[in-house]
Amino acid sequence: MRRLIDVIWSIIDILMAVILAAMIALVFANVVLRYGFSSGIRQSVELARLWFVWIVMLGAAVVLRRGEHLAVAEFSEALMPRAVPILRRLCWIVVLVAVVMLFIGALNQTLANWKNISPLTGLPSGLFYLAGVVSAVLMASIAIVRFIDPMSIDARLPEDIQE
Repeated sequence: MRRLIDVIWSIIDILMAVILAAMIALVFANVVLRYGFSSGIRQSVELARLWFVWIVMLGAAVVLRRGEHLAVAEFSEALMPRAVPILRRLCWIVVLVAVVMLFIGALNQTLANWKNISPLTGLPSGLFYLAGVVSAVLMASIAIVRFIDPMSIDARLPEDIQE
């Protein structure tokens, strides 16, 4: 099971890198065409925006899993060291509630906009919101695992993992 989870997260990392490379190439090509040849790729702006949304939403899940998000724990760890496990579980409950709200809102928007087809790319507008649905599912799974087992290998920071 652990190996499958690692493979899934590796695929997400590779997917983000490929999307970023494609976005850079598309925008660069469009700039060269626009300023060098007075033409351009009409779909490039919309595709770059769509890919950027996906990178941000997948990146939020990756950062949450790695524990690299912004956290201020010095106060609670210094003044209430015994309460830290309880406070961390409360934080994961808050994260889970926020992610459930993200999921519900993004799913509603995905379904509402799926039939709206972009005239430039021919893609459904719901793809923008689908990134939120996928990200919410990933982040909810992380929050549930961390709530149940705060000392799981995913919960430890990279410097804590000794191989």
